[in-house]
Amino acid sequence: MEAKPESHKLIFEKEGVYIHTNAKKNNQDTSIPGFIRIVERDGEPALEWSPVEDEGRNAPAVFYTRKDGDGGEEETNFDPGYEPDWAVISTVKREREREHLPVRHTGQWGSFSLPLSELYSLRRARFSLGRNFLVLTGRDGQTLPPLHFHRGGTRELLRALQRYIILTPSPVDARLFLAYPHDSGALSQSFDELHLFDDGTSDLVSRFIQDPYATTFGGFSKVTNFFRGALRTQELSQHGRGSQDAHAPNSTDEEPGFELIACQGAELGPKPEVTRGPPLDHWEEFLDTQGRVKEPQRVKEIVFRGGIVPSLRKEVWKFLLGFYPWNSTTEEREEIVRVKTDEYFRMKVQWRSVSEEQEMRNSLLRGYRSLIERDVNRTDRHNPFFSGNDNPGLTLLHDVLMTYCMYNFDLGYVQGMSDLLSPLLFVTQNEVESFWCLTGFMQLVHQNFEESQEAMKQQLLQLSLLLRALDPELCDYLDSQDSGSLCFCFRWLLIWFKREFSFEDILSLWEVLWTRLPCENFHLLMACSILESQRGELIGSDHDFNTILKHINELTMKLDLHTVLCDAEAIYLQLAGCKELPVKVQEVLGLYVTSSSEEESPDSEPKESDALLGQSEAVAASASQTRTSLASQSSAPTYP
Repeated sequence: MEAKPESHKLIFEKEGVYIHTNAKKNNQDTSIPGFIRIVERDGEPALEWSPVEDEGRNAPAVFYTRKDGDGGEEETNFDPGYEPDWAVISTVKREREREHLPVRHTGQWGSFSLPLSELYSLRRARFSLGRNFLVLTGRDGQTLPPLHFHRGGTRELLRALQRYIILTPSPVDARLFLAYPHDSGALSQSFDELHLFDDGTSDLVSRFIQDPYATTFGGFSKVTNFFRGALRTQELSQHGRGSQDAHAPNSTDEEPGFELIACQGAELGPKPEVTRGPPLDHWEEFLDTQGRVKEPQRVKEIVFRGGIVPSLRKEVWKFLLGFYPWNSTTEEREEIVRVKTDEYFRMKVQWRSVSEEQEMRNSLLRGYRSLIERDVNRTDRHNPFFSGNDNPGLTLLHDVLMTYCMYNFDLGYVQGMSDLLSPLLFVTQNEVESFWCLTGFMQLVHQNFEESQEAMKQQLLQLSLLLRALDPELCDYLDSQDSGSLCFCFRWLLIWFKREFSFEDILSLWEVLWTRLPCENFHLLMACSILESQRGELIGSDHDFNTILKHINELTMKLDLHTVLCDAEAIYLQLAGCKELPVKVQEVLGLYVTSSSEEESPDSEPKESDALLGQSEAVAASASQTRTSLASQSSAPTYP
């Protein structure tokens, strides 16, 4: 029986819609011109894009399509020859599941077809030096490449989409719209009521590209596909503050009503001047007659302001990392050392007593040992403490990491942990003390290494929130270059900038971060500081995703720690002093205080609309009190 031919009906078509690829040709950006269409195929509407050169013949590739039955997507942009040398997710647990994952395509692009029933959201955005673009996200979390409208047409496209779907705007974001079928019960609004072309606040649509495999070059080259599809736009959109760059040309768009205007949001005041202080250099004066630390908060403030002199690090780090309680006496600390030493060596005996025959039947332990041996041989080998062959420092590094596997066998060893241990071992010069300091450090960052990677996803979302509030135009630019996910910051957050600064700078930086002042996410403010410092290099340049990634990674060992710390604190004070700071940003900075009644309510999670409509009187009073306190402080404020 002859198959019935497929029925096609063209509803809408617009030429001059480009995809900006990462490919380079004769050192010029490669932009693929194409057509955007709405087509009914056997009665089912779909949004399609195809390059101009494919007109009249079948498109060679489809980089977004749904598979029947399994809800998955077919990926065609593979690089089977790519084999990174470092994995965030432990390859021990994934050894049997290894597969080549899709990477960013750098060659010829093909067509895509997205059924409108699978459209989850769309976002319209622009930056002052660029043109309008739309970003479409499917219901499975797959985000399509930004569609750049070089000749206008977004108004007409969105009007045509209204024939099939309802576009419901985010209550706090004028650029983010959720898609619903007409029979979904969603509140219907007229096209004009959606204000699709009123340039309001920038949204935060943090999503990861197909599979951010090549997040970093060199030692950290693989970020696996746990991000893809996990970041939902509805949950992540956030109200931001924006203003047009005073030095940017007065750019207008061909489409009426789509000109760039200042975002109507929270206005940030000027960034205050911040200075660093002297390091902690007197320890005995903070101890009472029994050896208790009299003013632990004051100690933390001094450390945050100026660090610790090298001669005191060995002692003070053990307090900062929880090996010693702040209120412990000298006698109690001696007992702690005795008990912890016994506990450590009991765990060490466990793995050392495993025979080769037993280990052959324990694939996890065997895998952990293999990874540790490989990583130990390439960790900080430039440092004299770990350099050379048969170095006792390498033996200690290996033994402590193996013992940590016995201490936390569920987590085991994940690449990157050796980077956290080596400074601890260098400072303490003691196997037992370095181990317990590592356990304290891992209490702060262990979620970074967990297989689900929920903590890393959350931190990158929080970083996006902060950067969006600080510089929405930079965020829009990064979005337009498929870099809005900020995945190039992954290594920074994973191991707290270990590979971005010199070894000595890391000793100073980590002791500052361990104080948890002025907030627990100060490392995110540092990332904001670095990104803002590169603003001029990024916006207006010919950088694409690959060159942005390359540029960020080439900042290694070129950053001035003193400048970054001062600027990060200034950013905190600038944001904390904002009178209309969105709730989500307040939460990242630790400024949002939930009342007891809210904690008990199942609906207690603060809504994003609170950022625009006002928070409760208690929250407003708390935020006001914080701002007043900060405003009255000098350049060296006392943090709670």
